[in-house]
Amino acid sequence: MNQTKIAPVETDRPPEDDAGTAQLRVIPLGGLGGIGKNMMLLESGESILIIDAGLMFPDSDMHGVDVVIPETEYLLDRLDWIRGIVLTHGHEDHIGALPYLIDQGLDAPVYATALTKGLLQGKLSEHGLLAQTELHTVTEDDVIPLEPFTVEFFHTCHSFPDSVGVTVSTPAGRVIFTSDYKFDDTPVDGKLTEVDKLERWGDEGVLLLLADSTNVETEGSTPSETKVEETLDSIFSQVNGRVILATFASNISRVQQIITISRKHGRRVGMIGRSMINNAKIAIGLGYLDIRQDELLTAREMEELPSHQVTIIATGSQGEPTSAMVRMSIGDQRQISLRKGDTVVLSATPIPGNEELFNRTVDNLYRRGARVFYHELSDDVHVSGHGGKEDYRRMLELVRPRYFIPVHGAYRHLVLHGELAEEVGIAPENVYVVEDGQVVEFGHFEDETEARLGEHVSANHVFVDGLGVGDIGSVVLRDRRHLGSDGFLVCIVALDEFDGSILYGPEIISRGFVYIRDNEGLILRAEEIVRNEVKGKVAPTALSRRVRNALASFCSNEMGRRPMILPVVIQV
Repeated sequence: MNQTKIAPVETDRPPEDDAGTAQLRVIPLGGLGGIGKNMMLLESGESILIIDAGLMFPDSDMHGVDVVIPETEYLLDRLDWIRGIVLTHGHEDHIGALPYLIDQGLDAPVYATALTKGLLQGKLSEHGLLAQTELHTVTEDDVIPLEPFTVEFFHTCHSFPDSVGVTVSTPAGRVIFTSDYKFDDTPVDGKLTEVDKLERWGDEGVLLLLADSTNVETEGSTPSETKVEETLDSIFSQVNGRVILATFASNISRVQQIITISRKHGRRVGMIGRSMINNAKIAIGLGYLDIRQDELLTAREMEELPSHQVTIIATGSQGEPTSAMVRMSIGDQRQISLRKGDTVVLSATPIPGNEELFNRTVDNLYRRGARVFYHELSDDVHVSGHGGKEDYRRMLELVRPRYFIPVHGAYRHLVLHGELAEEVGIAPENVYVVEDGQVVEFGHFEDETEARLGEHVSANHVFVDGLGVGDIGSVVLRDRRHLGSDGFLVCIVALDEFDGSILYGPEIISRGFVYIRDNEGLILRAEEIVRNEVKGKVAPTALSRRVRNALASFCSNEMGRRPMILPVVIQV
């Protein structure tokens, strides 16, 4: 191969030159070319190993969509090939899709560390799927034989205390999948990323490294979690009122930091938000949080205790509309009311695309009289769980893989990470920058290379809307965007089936286009446009089309808008 970068290509089948056998096929179903929805397949012969099965939260233009999960048509056609599902940690973008996929028929043993397994059990129980799912607890020291694969683990520092990376021995060679990680010399739990294992595997020889790319644009290394603790300690020292902190419900390490600092300052801790409370119960039960259930404040105590004795941890660090923090910011939280003197700390940075919701929440918190700390005022109220560019460089230098595929990031992140790999000495032709669905094959082929592009499998977004999974597609989303921007008009007209004369109407109903009472003249002119289209006996389908086109032109000319037009033509 002479290309520096291998861009995704759309093909229906593997290359025609199929001499030789692919000993390993790497198939990304999510996480490459976007943030979230992480899911990777390793395939050898008729055996598949799944690494992670995450969701992503909808973009602002995905109206009404609750979450987005990977498309798994490729997997569902090969269910008997699946040897196991390995989960690296318990964040939603790595485990959140699994209940939906199990409900669709995915049936294989699941391997996860204790806290990840605990959070997954809660999700499966909510879906009524726990009894039918085979779950196994693993540690970073375990070796799992899943023929033809052998799976091992290494502990990683991340914003989740039980995170692991995965190494897989395959017929083609060793594959290392880092998942999310950073190198932190002073992590909250005292457990370092296992550099010794990475060095050993690098010395033994690594065929392929698949590594997180999320923060490749950030120069240097990600600061230690101790920076957050120092900042929070300083904030607690300055205030006398209640301190209310928002963070991700799955960021158990951050929750422990808040508990520790609160104790130091003579405060007790309460929690608000269903996911925060559920995750805390699981973490306490498994020993990942140093606090007893009976030490937590009740909602009444959070309101009635002296303010200087109260810390509240809440969901809503991203400005999610239904979260506890957002409801507090608009005075709609049933249990807790913000009051003057409260200090609010948003211990997170907004995910790209969430900036508007985040900023709106900050504004509303100020309107309630709260003092607010957030990333733009105080950098160290949050540090990322992902490494920076130097962390990524260090990983590449430790592992020294022959081939490299950057994962977990927008396309620009993948390209930049690929360029970094070249800087540390990986041959440019061995760096594959691909997106979801693009298969990369490893084996001995006729041209004597050991890697090549395979086919492109379907890896689209699957939208979850209420109880519906996959029944919302691009056409429905387009209609929702149309409705959201220009509204709609319904035109009802009843015709005599014998001569085509108007028996009723036309009646025009508007929603989201104009307010009828204030635009009666406009509506009367629109009705006249419809009457002019009813000339003689015309088939209802043809008349509907004429009415739609006439009203669309009228609305565009009169108002400069293009509402959705829904003609209802009835013959009686």
